[in-house]
Amino acid sequence: MGNHMPSYIALHERGELNKRAAIARAWLDECTMCPRRCKARRLDGVQGDCGLADTALLCSAHPHFGEEQPLVGSHGSGTIFFAGCNLHCMFCQNYDLSTLKEGRSIEPADLAIHMLNLEKMGCHNINLVSPTHVLPMILEALAIAVDQGLSKPLVYNTGGYDTVESLRILDGVIDIYMPDMKFADGEIAELLAQAPDYPTANHAAIREMHRQVGDLVVDDDGVAQRGLLVRHLVLPGG
Repeated sequence: MGNHMPSYIALHERGELNKRAAIARAWLDECTMCPRRCKARRLDGVQGDCGLADTALLCSAHPHFGEEQPLVGSHGSGTIFFAGCNLHCMFCQNYDLSTLKEGRSIEPADLAIHMLNLEKMGCHNINLVSPTHVLPMILEALAIAVDQGLSKPLVYNTGGYDTVESLRILDGVIDIYMPDMKFADGEIAELLAQAPDYPTANHAAIREMHRQVGDLVVDDDGVAQRGLLVRHLVLPGG
């Protein structure tokens, strides 16, 4: 299969990206962006359970060769790491980003520049890491980037703790969903991530992701173009 043209381009031509970005930003007024539904008034500067208010924190943006092989290909995955997280996993490998929030405030216009730079570097995709809590900012940046020629597949690289409502606003925006499937037991999810409803929320989210993009599709070089790629967490001792 040849290269896939991202559907977010057609959405933007209809004015849909800006419309959805406005809807998502309104959710921050009493935040219900993720299953925690903490109702923090993030637009007023109050931090949600994710640790952020109404501005995204950027940790890094660079070609990454340590991701799953269908994303990496020969030129790397264009990863954009965001600080903060709606999960509180005690084993987090990115604790400095998720909890200590090591990063800098970034406006949508600057985030768009990073997306475009990663495309210019030859990355196969734009890989949004820990995007759930900064969804409005991503949509705002994407609209700007598309105006300037962005055309790479978008990867939603999430811990899998997402609401169906937030995912539906991404229908036609995201090309590749790469969620974790961390826990199948609510008691373990509560113990290790303070999220007893994780299994229920995760299953519903992954069903919605698959409804949108289907099974994983790769090009002739084995590079992902569209679809669902699930990562399972294996804990020591079962």
